[in-house]
Amino acid sequence: MYDKKKTLEVDRRNIWHPFTQMKDFESIDPKVIVRGEGVKLFDADGNEYYDTISSWWVNTLGHCNSRIAEGIKKQLDTLEHVNFSGFTHPFAAEFIDLMTGFLDKSLSKYFFSDNGSTAVEVAIKMAFQYWQNRKITNRTRFIMLDNAYHGDTIGAVSVGGVAEYHRLYKPLMFNSIKVQSPDCSSCPKRRSEFTMDASKCDCNLECFEHMEKAISGHADETAAVIIEPLIQGAGGMLNYPAQYLKKLEKAAKEHGVLVIYDEVATGFGRCGTMFAYEQSGTRPDIICLSKGITAGFMPLAVTVTTEEVYNAFYDDYFSHKTFFHGHSYTANPLACAAGIENLKILKRDHLPQSNRIAMEHFHDRLKDLRKYDFINDIRFTGFIGAIDIVKSRKNKTPFPPADRIGRKIYNISLNNGVVLRPLGDTIYFFLPLIVTVDDVDEIFNRTEKVLNDAISG
Repeated sequence: MYDKKKTLEVDRRNIWHPFTQMKDFESIDPKVIVRGEGVKLFDADGNEYYDTISSWWVNTLGHCNSRIAEGIKKQLDTLEHVNFSGFTHPFAAEFIDLMTGFLDKSLSKYFFSDNGSTAVEVAIKMAFQYWQNRKITNRTRFIMLDNAYHGDTIGAVSVGGVAEYHRLYKPLMFNSIKVQSPDCSSCPKRRSEFTMDASKCDCNLECFEHMEKAISGHADETAAVIIEPLIQGAGGMLNYPAQYLKKLEKAAKEHGVLVIYDEVATGFGRCGTMFAYEQSGTRPDIICLSKGITAGFMPLAVTVTTEEVYNAFYDDYFSHKTFFHGHSYTANPLACAAGIENLKILKRDHLPQSNRIAMEHFHDRLKDLRKYDFINDIRFTGFIGAIDIVKSRKNKTPFPPADRIGRKIYNISLNNGVVLRPLGDTIYFFLPLIVTVDDVDEIFNRTEKVLNDAISG
């Protein structure tokens, strides 16, 4: 048995939680989660919760997948860790060999790290040094989108555009070039009432003009453009069409600018394809991967690039072109073991495509929410969906910030066995790839009750 009282005592006395104003919990105890199974979490009192956000977007195959667990247990008896500078091991090699079967063949050089922020940090330093090694020393800046979120290390924050998270650290940040986001939910050219599926947008992508001007106007000083393909996650689950990436690739190539895709959140099936960029027919110069890479079992990340970028670092030792970057847990064998089993399952079960029925049912249940006047926008891509909450869509009336309607919905959701974690007044879903039609129905039946209780209460 778990000692719930002791857990809460230690938590309240010593633990500082991420993205949390701890004063909010002075009179409210956090849920003590002790077990996970499939799409559900269970607390110390035996209550269940549908984990609709996949435990911060990492869980892709459901909690406690037995095959991945067995892979880690087997690895425990062989090798737990070894320095990856000057050594290698078969578990890293097997993992990468499997990964090459999923990514575009042009992406062939893998650099290990251990989370999404570090994967982005690697990409930023890699892109910067690529130009320095080629003696093109003026290309030192990065173009990024407003509302972008790429992690919480200083480099990642410097290419982030979510004011609430990033503005305080401005004195520590390098100066990036910020471009207006291609946000379909607020697009003045949109003719439909709701965004729904952004791939079916009916505009001419006038929003790309901002990016085009930034690239053409700053090409001589730009190392790379960094972007979350198809959907900006922490910035509000903001969707945009794949055609934007096509235009970006064309403009970047014309001006010799590198393109970094941050697929930390969108990778490994979340957008309905293994990687979001596949839907655009483009390929990046560098891609950042983490979160779903081990299906939520172990911290692991890779930053993957092309032979061209790699070759700019390949030289004699005294050329000083070495990429001096690394992490203690680089290519951790236990994490690699989890990643190996995850990739084998994705390949064997043809995920995410094989679960298209549940994915489309998820979209249908989201569309059904348009009957409520308190929902201002509905949007979805693959297994990701979001709704914006307002007092009245008809009257164009938002909730006052002081009402903290998102937090109110979250608190009520936990009492109804479903996790509806807000981004401001946006409620989002990040469902695992193994969700069933019945799961979707139960999640949305509970969600509708929670929303109605929160709005009317």
